[in-house]
Parts: sequence; C-alpha cells; structure tokens
Amino acid sequence: MELVERAERPLKLVEVGLNSCRNAAVSSEFGVARERKKEGENQTRKAAVSCEFGVARERKKEGENNREKKMKRWSDPLRVFGPDLFLLILQRLDAHSVARSLLVSRGWRRVASSDTLWAKKCEELWLGKAHIPRMSMVKGISKLSAYSVSIMDSKRTRILRDDLCDHAWEFRFKKTAPPYWLNLDPSWRCTGPPMHRYFHPDGTQTADPLDGVWGGHESTYCIVTSFVDDEKIREHYVRINRWPRMSVLRKEDWSWELANQLYWYASVPDANKEGGTGPMFLVR
Repeated sequence: MELVERAERPLKLVEVGLNSCRNAAVSSEFGVARERKKEGENQTRKAAVSCEFGVARERKKEGENNREKKMKRWSDPLRVFGPDLFLLILQRLDAHSVARSLLVSRGWRRVASSDTLWAKKCEELWLGKAHIPRMSMVKGISKLSAYSVSIMDSKRTRILRDDLCDHAWEFRFKKTAPPYWLNLDPSWRCTGPPMHRYFHPDGTQTADPLDGVWGGHESTYCIVTSFVDDEKIREHYVRINRWPRMSVLRKEDWSWELANQLYWYASVPDANKEGGTGPMFLVR
C-alpha cells in the first residue's frame, strides 16, 4: 500500500502542475481577451466621441456659414433697399465714389452704370466748362463712357487742328507790343469788343471783315510737337506765319490759351455747340 502511494504521489504532483498550468493559461487568455475587449470598448468610445465632436463641429460651422450668409444678405444695401431706392442713394454720392461701387458686384454694377445716374454726373462735370469734348457727344455712347472720356480729355495738354478749327478765338495784343498795334486794338482803347481770329482745316487763318489789324494779308499756321524717348512731349507750340511761336496752355475750364511776348489767343466758350468740339479720338 505504501509502495502504491509512493508511486501515485509523483503522478498527483504532475497532475497538479498540469492543472496549474492549465488554469494559468486560461487566466492569461481571459486577461488578454478582457484587455482586448476593454481596448475595443475604449476605441469605440473614442470613435463615438470623435464622431459626435465632428458632427457638432460641422453643425457649428454650418450654422456660422448660414449666419454669415444671412448677415451678408442683410448688410448689402442693394438687397435691403432694392435697385430703385439704391439708385437714389448713389445719386447723392460723388462721381468717384459711384465709380468705385462699380467694382463691388455685378448687381451693383448694373445699377451704378445706369444712364439715369451718369447723365446727372455729366451735367455736373460739364457745368461751367468752356468746351465739351466731341467724343462724349457721340450718338449711342453710354453716359458712363461720356463721363470717362471727358475726364481723360480734360487732362490733355496737346492742342490739335480740330481744337483750333472748332473754336473762335479772341485776339489781343499784350502790353509789351509796339504802341502802333496797341492803338489798333479796340480792347486796349476800350472802343469795342476784342478782335477774333478763325483757324481753318486748310492751314489758313482769317479775321472779322472790319478788323483793323488784319488788313487782309495772307496768314497760315502750323502746330509743332516733338517727343522724347518715353513719349513725353518735349516741345509743343503753334506758330502763325513767321511770328514768334505761341506756347499752349489748357485751363481749368477746358479752354485753350495761346500766347507769346506780343499777343495772345483765347478760345471762345462754346459748350452749347452741337456735337461737341475737339478730336474724335483720345489723344495724349
């Protein structure tokens, strides 16, 4: 009996060891599974939180965009007041501000380029001017274009044959002229209106029939203009026969003045002349 017990004791120890190993393996597998489950739950929880956060963020962003669109819609005067009332608002602005509003949007441009609006701006611009550019009076041109070409032409300091021929010119001697000529000038003697001169497309010049200075002699004119490399005007003057050259001056009222040390010419205002005056195309 004792021998049998001694023989079975190692077997029991082996069995106990196997059971311990088996239990340890099961426990280890259970622990790994539990950790994996826990890790999976954490990832699921994180994904859910991230998804909820993403949805909330998208909703917030969408709400902000909607509010921004709504604010933009109600902050646009054209949408708030409508085109008719908006046109009345633009009519109270200066031309420079109205011109800048053309760049805001297509809707603003449609209203801000209206002939109704720019016709009044043209009247304000032309008020008190001696001459109106022919380019701005072309049939079919928009009032916005008429205003633009008027501004560009007003900056021109180069006189052309069209300018000379389209206007009548007052003619007077200067104080530095010889006394004989001063005595013939009615404006110096205060005996009548100033003398007038007229330029013609064929290069000739004439005067009024009873002009005491003119005397009926032949007179021709020429315009001389020279440029430097960058196309800036270096020299520009008008000469009649062989008399001293006359410098050219463009005045603030868009009139012209020609002068030398003996006499000067001034263009007679003719803003009401049908079709305007001056060249048909823009010239520097």
